[in-house]
Amino acid sequence: MEAGTAGPGRAREPLQHLREALGLALSRIREGESRESNQTFEQQRFWDTLGQTFKATSQEATKLSLAFSRPPLPSTEDCQKLSEGVQNAVLAAATVYYWLPKDQGTTLRKMVRDATAEVVEGMIQLTEVILSTPLQSLSQEQLISTGGIWEACEQISHLPRDNQAAVLSAIATYLAVVRDALEEMEQAQVEDQDPYGDVMDDEELGSRGNRDTYWSEADRKLLGPCMGLMKASKACLKKILGAVKVHGKADTPEQVAQLDDLADITNEISPSIDELALSMYPPMNQLAVRLNAAKLASVLKKVLEIAKVSHVCPPSEEGWVEFLTGAVDHNMDKIKDFTQSEL
Repeated sequence: MEAGTAGPGRAREPLQHLREALGLALSRIREGESRESNQTFEQQRFWDTLGQTFKATSQEATKLSLAFSRPPLPSTEDCQKLSEGVQNAVLAAATVYYWLPKDQGTTLRKMVRDATAEVVEGMIQLTEVILSTPLQSLSQEQLISTGGIWEACEQISHLPRDNQAAVLSAIATYLAVVRDALEEMEQAQVEDQDPYGDVMDDEELGSRGNRDTYWSEADRKLLGPCMGLMKASKACLKKILGAVKVHGKADTPEQVAQLDDLADITNEISPSIDELALSMYPPMNQLAVRLNAAKLASVLKKVLEIAKVSHVCPPSEEGWVEFLTGAVDHNMDKIKDFTQSEL
């Protein structure tokens, strides 16, 4: 054996320790609170330093990957140095994340936390790939893992810089999901004229005996106001997105907290729409539809109430709040009327 090299087991020992240390760092990032400090938060310094630590982590990942891309294996000493380089870079990034105080906004902190956690997860994956792959040449898996870390580290340049931008980004994501759910349900209704008409003739269906596959007249009546509620959800998110864009500020703790409240409550719209949509498919249980519609209506009313009393909703924005509140009530009343006999 050449001087300075070690057997495969010994050489990779530092990597096993590194994997454990990264796992600990990851759980601290996920569970950890920001450090309370009396110092004024310097936004520019925070983002510059976080960017530097992400860049350093990306470089350390490249070094580690290259060292294990072809024989001979690095010596135990070199492997130790590489592992320390990675660990120091990751811990530096985690430390800077902790500089971000809660009063900058929980939505912003969650996005920075998720971005930091993704970098650490990528590094854990790369370490595990190197540990589990026999060293012959650079494996496809190792290339993908390394590329994944580069992408995760580059995310820093796309992160929102304050809570207003963070909440805008979050609500835009919720809106896209709701838009997709609405389109899917509209498409299902178009296709429902006779869902199996192109595959089976009436005889095979047994005089259209399989009623579970399409909506009855009563079901179709109920679909109208349900779709109305889903459309009101989309309109609600669009209007709030616009209001946050135009009026949203993150200059005072109160403004930051109001934006977080909006992000939290609007996040409940999409799961409520999913539950309603699932219950709308045939065979329809009208009572379940009524219950899920009531849940969605309740979430929408709460969203509109929170928006109305926040700084993103000056008097000029109150018109659409009133209009959408009326639309939610109108559709919910119709749903109750159509399902009264089910109670």
